[in-house]
Amino acid sequence: MELTENLEPVFIFASILLGLLLNNVEVINNISPSLITIFLVMMLFALFMDIPVGKIGESFSNTKFTATSLIINFMWTPLLGYFLASLLLKGNLDMRIGFLMLILTPCTDWYLIFTKMAKGNLALSMSLLPINLVLQIILLPIYLLIFFSSTNTLEIANLAYSLIVFIVLPFIMAQFVKILLKGRSSLEKITSVFSRCQTLFLCVAIFALFNRESSVLIENVDKIEVIFIPVLLFFVINCVVDYIISMRLNFRYEDYVSLTFTTLARNSPLALAIAVSSFPKNELIAITLVIGPLIELPVLYVVSKIALKFKKKYEGGMRYFEQAL
Repeated sequence: MELTENLEPVFIFASILLGLLLNNVEVINNISPSLITIFLVMMLFALFMDIPVGKIGESFSNTKFTATSLIINFMWTPLLGYFLASLLLKGNLDMRIGFLMLILTPCTDWYLIFTKMAKGNLALSMSLLPINLVLQIILLPIYLLIFFSSTNTLEIANLAYSLIVFIVLPFIMAQFVKILLKGRSSLEKITSVFSRCQTLFLCVAIFALFNRESSVLIENVDKIEVIFIPVLLFFVINCVVDYIISMRLNFRYEDYVSLTFTTLARNSPLALAIAVSSFPKNELIAITLVIGPLIELPVLYVVSKIALKFKKKYEGGMRYFEQAL
């Protein structure tokens, strides 16, 4: 699983290329819309099977850490994202929406890999999974309405439909399966199979998306390059914020690493599922969300290596900071 998730940018890039190369195959063109819907639903079902939503209470085992993470993810980050989008993407509404959707959804899976690589507090990071998932599902449509309801791009009916089809139904199905098979060994086997297939489901959906929207991508290659700047700035700024806050709150190195990856990694698959249905005529939104992980995952890998390399300096800096206070 770790190898698969570490290579996810490679798989995503290969899916994009394959989708573009096969853009003239009529049979694939005809089934691409169905593939997008089916495999995004399957991917989210797999995600919900993998997350112990019933353990939300455990998220508050470390109140200081949880509160700090939630404030950064759901208060600071939306404001930072809106500022960066308004400043750097003001000429393209679709890319602003795509960027905001990426920023507003904290990751619920692969950030654990990087937390482990950097020797962070894995148990603490895992405890945040359920509450991060629930809050982003609730807050994403609210933030979209706050930021974009006046643009005439967001249609409430489409947003409601996408939430029901891609979020509510897969969530209910996953919980039903868990209840039905509770206590049986088959539940663990099914969860394991779907967990391993998450990347596959996502890549098939991405393949179909780029196969369907190849002409849009080709026509807007120059615009897509622009998304790299705000995404990289988001990572840099939040890295600095995480470091300063961790120092002030006297977080151990392990907790600092957990906070860093919890607030850096984004849940682009969930945002992509909502975007595909909520904005059917705004293809650049979905394309922006696919480009995001190609930037994000290599950055997270680099951050994990840097954090590990400077572990002693962080611990020394924390002692110095405590003495200064």
